[in-house]
This record gives sequence, structure tokens and C-alpha cells, in this order.
Amino acid sequence: MTTSRQLLVRAAARNNAEWCAVMSRSHGLAGEFGEDAWAVPVRTPLYYPDAVTLGPGADPVALVARIDTAVPGASVKDSFADLDLTGCGFQVLFEAQWIHRPAGAPAASSDLAWDVVGDPDALRAWALAWDGGEGNADLFPPGLLDDPSTFLLAAHSADGGVVAGAVASLSGQVVGISNVFALDGGPDVAWPVVLDAVHRLFPALPVVGYERGDDLAVAVRHGFEPVGPLRIWWHG
Repeated sequence: MTTSRQLLVRAAARNNAEWCAVMSRSHGLAGEFGEDAWAVPVRTPLYYPDAVTLGPGADPVALVARIDTAVPGASVKDSFADLDLTGCGFQVLFEAQWIHRPAGAPAASSDLAWDVVGDPDALRAWALAWDGGEGNADLFPPGLLDDPSTFLLAAHSADGGVVAGAVASLSGQVVGISNVFALDGGPDVAWPVVLDAVHRLFPALPVVGYERGDDLAVAVRHGFEPVGPLRIWWHG
């Protein structure tokens, strides 16, 4: 029997896979959705997996055959934490939890103003704030602005600078949140303004995503519930 939590994990995994597909397309890479997984045959952008499983019980050998393991750095998002990819040369990079927050759940208030990034200059400012000087701001190209399911949320200080933000991605009957950041105060500062934006933009939709460690604890403080484990596998 499929439980409500299993349905939530499936919805979160599908949402995440669709966001990974959007990011890959923005870099000129075409992935393919199959029955068990989404996968890309060439290396995906930094921080993004080469495959995301969409249901439990995926065939490890068939899944790995759909991605490039000849070049080091391939990764698989094992959305149900039920695969063993060690025989294919992978090792566990980290484990995390899918999270869910009901539609309309109350959120802490924030004094920060926010908007949805709408032009390349604003996107560049958002990406530079997200990157924090690591040199990876080009991960978010202008083509993302053309995707109707993607909303880059930016919170601003009094002088107009980007101080916090996240990516909201729509799929099915959920909105997924990723890339949550704040220049000062971390996710405890970011989540209130991000959740306010999501509630105003998509009041009828539950929110999903995944977190681990201290960031998971913060998400729980802001009304999320862990609903199932996931595992990231990495091929050196």
C-alpha cells in the first residue's frame, strides 16, 4: 500500500528532477525522463545530479548505463535511499531528508521586502549574492528567466541589495524550494521571507524540498516535516 508519506516523497522527487532538468536545459544539456528516473548522458552543471530516481526499486545497472561514468564526478540522487551503487563504483556522498510543509501553514514574519527576479541584471545580482564570492555565479544563466515553472525569489535590504533568496519551482501540485540562502543569519533569516513569498505566489500549494544536518533542523523550526530519506551517490 502506498502511504501519504510515500506519495509526498514521489511528488518531491519528481519536482526536484524537473528542476534539475530545467537547470540542465539552461546549460544546453538535454536529459530524459524514464519510468524510474530522469537522467542526462553527459555531465550536468555543478551541484546537480546526473540522475534522479522517480520511484523506488530502480535497476542500478540500467540507471548507471544512462549517465557518463567515464569522467570522474558523476552523481545519482537516490530519492528513496534504496539503491546500492557500490558495485557500479559509486560511494555515498551524503544523506538527507525530503521535507514537506502544508499549504497555508503560518510562517514567521520578516521585515525584508522581496520580489521575483525578472531580468538578467537582477538575476546576476541574485546569483552573486547566492554565490558568496565562490566564483560560481554563472551557474544561473539568463535562460532560466524564460522557464515558466521557475521563480527566483530575492529579498532586499533597505538599499536594494539582495540579502537572501531561493529558487521556487513548480511541478504537479507542489512547489519545490532549493538554493535557500541569506548573507547574514543563514536559513533562519531566509525561510520567513521565502515562505511569505511562496504563500503569496502559490497559496494553495504545499512546499517540498530536501535538507540535512543543521539546515534540516532549521527547516523543521519553520514548519517543515521530514517525510523520507534520500541519498546522494558519487562516482570518483
